[in-house]
Amino acid sequence: MASVFYRDPGHDYPVAVRGEGVYVYDADGKQYLDGSGGAAVTCLGHGHPDVIGAIKSQVDQLAYAHTAFFTNEPQEKLAARLAERFGEAGARVYFLSGGSEANETAIKLARQYWLAKGCPDKHIVISREQSYHGNTLGALSLSGNPMRRDIFAPCLHDWPRIEPCYAYRHQQDDETDDEYGERAAQALDDAINEHGADNIAAFVAETVVGATLGAAPPVGPYMKRIREICDRYDVLLILDEVMAGLNPTEVDELIALLRDVNQQGVSIFLIEHVMRGVMALSTRVIVINYGVKIAEGSPAEVVKDKQVIEAYLGKEFLSAQG
Repeated sequence: MASVFYRDPGHDYPVAVRGEGVYVYDADGKQYLDGSGGAAVTCLGHGHPDVIGAIKSQVDQLAYAHTAFFTNEPQEKLAARLAERFGEAGARVYFLSGGSEANETAIKLARQYWLAKGCPDKHIVISREQSYHGNTLGALSLSGNPMRRDIFAPCLHDWPRIEPCYAYRHQQDDETDDEYGERAAQALDDAINEHGADNIAAFVAETVVGATLGAAPPVGPYMKRIREICDRYDVLLILDEVMAGLNPTEVDELIALLRDVNQQGVSIFLIEHVMRGVMALSTRVIVINYGVKIAEGSPAEVVKDKQVIEAYLGKEFLSAQG
């Protein structure tokens, strides 16, 4: 173990030896609640039999084939499923191994796109303050997280960043959500004009800001206005949804959203109304376990549901209660 270059060389790390459900266990048998799903990127828990079975089945057939020379059936099937949900004809999927790599690739694709279009001056990517897009140098250049940026600042692109859509701090008392959303989006319009639309390749933003603001969603017409501004000035729009998942935070999409976000195997109580990212109690409750909806209804109905009781207390409790 002494040969490992740890994230914190001075820290004495416990040795993780196994995982089960929402828990990780170390070599001494101590149990840890993996409440955020690692780095807030996993949703299925540890040791899920379906996941284990799928991995074993694939390894038995083929573990690796370089994509410079081959495609493969799992890739084709998943790409088709994602493209169908995207809802735009001709959508394509490019698979990568993590968020930093995904955002680095998005920057490069934007650059290559404008070169192919005969617009070599379009190279600047505008982002937002209090954002996080990854820890590689290109992705860190996009990020507005001072703590992560400071020591690497001389190595980073000095691209413009605008104020985020963060109603909790920036919405004025006399502003409606629509008024604040419009004002926040105007910052992008101003930045494009300041630096010249002919120089701007793309604007990148987290749809729901994760690591730096803590689940801060857009307000009012903000995202719609951002889309309109990008279209007006011929600027590409890159949405970083590595943490937010592939779905918008609309009520009807909450179940699908949680399958992609950082809820790891815990039975999660959801509600019907979302106001600025804060989930409040309602008359309708949805229970998610291992990313699958197991119950829905009023709180009184849900707490009596056999699947919910089993998820929380086990089959033995059900047997004892008859």
